[in-house]
Formats: sequence, structure tokens, C-alpha cells
Amino acid sequence: MAKDDGYLEVHDPRTLRAIAHPVRTRILGEITAAGHLRAADVAERLGIPANQASFHLRQLAKYGFVEQAPELARDGRDRVWKPVSERGVNVELEEMEKAPGGTQAVTVFRRQAAAAAKGAIDRAYASSKERSTHVMISDDWIRLTKAEAKQLSQELLDLQAAWRDRTRTSEGRGARRTYHLLQVLQPGQEVRS
Repeated sequence: MAKDDGYLEVHDPRTLRAIAHPVRTRILGEITAAGHLRAADVAERLGIPANQASFHLRQLAKYGFVEQAPELARDGRDRVWKPVSERGVNVELEEMEKAPGGTQAVTVFRRQAAAAAKGAIDRAYASSKERSTHVMISDDWIRLTKAEAKQLSQELLDLQAAWRDRTRTSEGRGARRTYHLLQVLQPGQEVRS
């Protein structure tokens, strides 16, 4: 795995399988959003046992997604984890499918990602009236060339990164929740009658 534009590039199908697990995907998201977390923090945020959080953190570390941050630990027994890449992960699925075992790994990853996206949309529509959080559902149509679509994508990624960097500070941390931002930019589907 290499870093490109600040993102961790995933090329190995075995590595892709590691993040195809929904709990590990969520943990990686939480750590990327926060900048660093302890297993107990992860367990509390996800509502899972601390030993389960520790197991998944070790798996993420084994495959190069997170690493220990001893400089942030309170003592020798305290384990603090941080993302290997502060911007997140980039996966080129079409390239990965060409590698040995890639087709199966990509199929598993796509299935998990599609289920997670559907779950996110379902939760957004169900919780849009909940007063303790803010939920936005954006469904827009924009006419773009492929080059313009790439430029818009980069601008959105840069904006997300700026917000992630701004909210990693300890100020206001107690009042903050991790929000899931899901965006899909793709050509509209042709309608045939």
C-alpha cells in the first residue's frame, strides 16, 4: 500500500478483504474522523465489547490501515491507534480485480459497501425528523463533462478533508458525533421506454 495525494492506496485483494468487514470499516471511519482513538473509545462509540474493538484494531493494523501512536499514550499500557493515512483510503476496484483473488475480494467488498450504503440511506430517511442530530439528503442533477466530474470530485474531497482536519481538535469533542457523509457522483441512468 502506498500513499497517493494523502490517501492510502489499496492494491492487494487480501487487504481489501480486511476492510470489507462492516465493523472494521466503521472503526476505520471513526479513527480517521477523530485522528486517534483507544480501543475503549471505539467500543463506546460503536456499542461493542472492548475486546472485540481491540481485535478489529489489531486486524486493521495487521493490514496496514492503522498504527499505534505511543506518543499519545498516557503510559506504557495505554494503546492509542491512529490512521496510517489521515485522508483515508483509496481503492481502485477495476485494477484490483485483475490480481489473483481480486475478483472474489472485490465482489465481497462491493456487496458489503452496497449494503452499508443502503443502510445509510435507510437510516437517513428514517431519522430525518430526529431533533438531536442533523441529517441532510441531497439528490441533485448537474450537467458535467468527465473532466468536470473529476474536478468536482476533487473539490468535494478537499472540502471534506478541511472539515475533518478542523474537527479533529479537542475543542468541542464532547458535543461532537461522527457523521457519515456518503456521496455518489455518476452519470444518470438512461430511461428507456
